[in-house]
Amino acid sequence: MKFARNVFLFAGCYGLVVIVPMYFSEAQLNVDFPPAINHPEYFYGFIGVTMAWQLAFLVIARDVVRYRLMMIPAVVEKFSYAAAGLHLYVSGRTPSAIAVAATFDLALGILFLAAFFTTKQKSLS
Repeated sequence: MKFARNVFLFAGCYGLVVIVPMYFSEAQLNVDFPPAINHPEYFYGFIGVTMAWQLAFLVIARDVVRYRLMMIPAVVEKFSYAAAGLHLYVSGRTPSAIAVAATFDLALGILFLAAFFTTKQKSLS
């Protein structure tokens, strides 16, 4: 259980450190990675949903047995971004920084799976 707690605590803290500054980076991203974002609702929606998941990781870390089943959608969250990011990179549609982020999410997804399988189920009795 300590392993699962540490994995989710790290993921939540690291994710917040990475995601929160994105709220203030739209203008710079428009310069660094043209063309400019033309649907900011998708950009800010992605940040908001991603930030919510980081908070969910912190909740899971507080009681890994109680929230064990929430680890399954957490794995889906990590693997879905990893698959999309790596596919887009291989297709030549995103810079290598996205492949790095996607690979990191893939690693976290694998750790989330390990946490799920090493955390004992809560007894219903």
